[in-house]
Amino acid sequence: MVDVTVVGSGPNGLAAAVTAARAGLEVRLIEGAAVPGGGLRTAELTLPGFRHDVCSAVHPAAAASPFFASIGLEDRLEWIVPELSYAHPLPGGAGLAWRDLDRTVDGLGRDGRAWRQLIGPLVDRIAGVVDFTGHQLLRWPADPVAAFRFAVRVLDQGTRPLWNADFRGETAPALFTGVVAHAAGRMPNLASAGAGLLLAAHAHAGGWPVPAGGSQAIADALLADFAEHGGTVETGRFAASIAELEPSRAILLDTSPEFLRTAELPAGYARALGRYCYGSGVAKVDLAVGGPIPWADAAVGLAPTVHLGGTRAEIAAAENEVARGRMPERPYILLAQPGVVDPSRAPAPAQTVWAYLHVPAGSTRHATELVVREIERHAPGFRDTVLASASTSAAGLADYNPNYPGGDIYTGALTLRQMLKRPVVSPAPWRTPLPGVYLCSSATPPGPAVHGMNGWFAARLALADRFGIELPPL
Repeated sequence: MVDVTVVGSGPNGLAAAVTAARAGLEVRLIEGAAVPGGGLRTAELTLPGFRHDVCSAVHPAAAASPFFASIGLEDRLEWIVPELSYAHPLPGGAGLAWRDLDRTVDGLGRDGRAWRQLIGPLVDRIAGVVDFTGHQLLRWPADPVAAFRFAVRVLDQGTRPLWNADFRGETAPALFTGVVAHAAGRMPNLASAGAGLLLAAHAHAGGWPVPAGGSQAIADALLADFAEHGGTVETGRFAASIAELEPSRAILLDTSPEFLRTAELPAGYARALGRYCYGSGVAKVDLAVGGPIPWADAAVGLAPTVHLGGTRAEIAAAENEVARGRMPERPYILLAQPGVVDPSRAPAPAQTVWAYLHVPAGSTRHATELVVREIERHAPGFRDTVLASASTSAAGLADYNPNYPGGDIYTGALTLRQMLKRPVVSPAPWRTPLPGVYLCSSATPPGPAVHGMNGWFAARLALADRFGIELPPL
């Protein structure tokens, strides 16, 4: 019998495994795919030599993660931090979010002051904001001032009477809404506003970095640490239920709550899981292109991350259509062009393009033509540079990873209710009623993003409950 079994090798499963192994326990990590990493995989999806991130691509939360910092992750990989965090093409000229807040403010003209008032106070207390948003909400924050500043701005940008009150032009609200739309769901809403504020603050604090070589570099760094502390990994072993696992003193599940439904659960907990809701799906497109995207505004070519979707009103309309289960004609598209800062992704001068859009859950629609068309709108001639493509529908993502029900890459709808109830309301929502079984996926606090905190919280709880090992807080 091993001490700890971890199911799933996404960032949270890896974080849980590393935490337990560093505590001196015997830890076995089980992964259904042939390559560990979960949402951190990088692969040649289109042509030989073209390395595409299979899921996540840009990692502000990882670079700012207290857990990753505590294990010295930055010593095992290279973060490439761009000067321009993200860009938002518009017909009259792009909105540009530079890492330098002053430069961003200057570029936004009459709305620059409003941008500074919205984002600047969060940048000034970024450590407190990360602490507040990086835990469950049912706790007293370590920095109440940062939490208050954040909460006030969530109300400002997450409620319909207020969200258009700060800005006068089109560029600044579109620039911010492109970030908010990372969190799929209706607009405006408090949860997505919170996610957008956190990401926008990171853009001017630590930046929006990409790992050299692709997201797999993060997984490889965690796996190296795990191996150094005696952990073992079994790949190609898909577990569909707890009954399929060998006995362990603790089991940590980097899975959706659906994994627990096959077990005999207390009626109250089973009802709570039954009320847990999943969100819209994602359709993903990867492109191999012969050179940099020929953006009409050349500055857009400096940003690894680009948001397409038009004005604030147009993005909101598209996201609200998806939330109603309908496919918008012009969806919001999140695009990454990592080759603008990381030439290792493709043979020069070629590059890789990574893009996804929100679609109704379970959609079988492939979006290659739609993505190419929308890029072409802001980069005339782009279509002629495409060498090859790969596409995955929301239904295909669900088949690829059972933790994405309906193609929901967040493993649960991002609403205020479900930020409090993820997946249950509890001071320790990572602990299940099954003895020794803990949930550590994005379906637990603090929710989705590559930061490992869900796995660390769950492992810390399991170590205290099952082994009497009390780890100090980060």
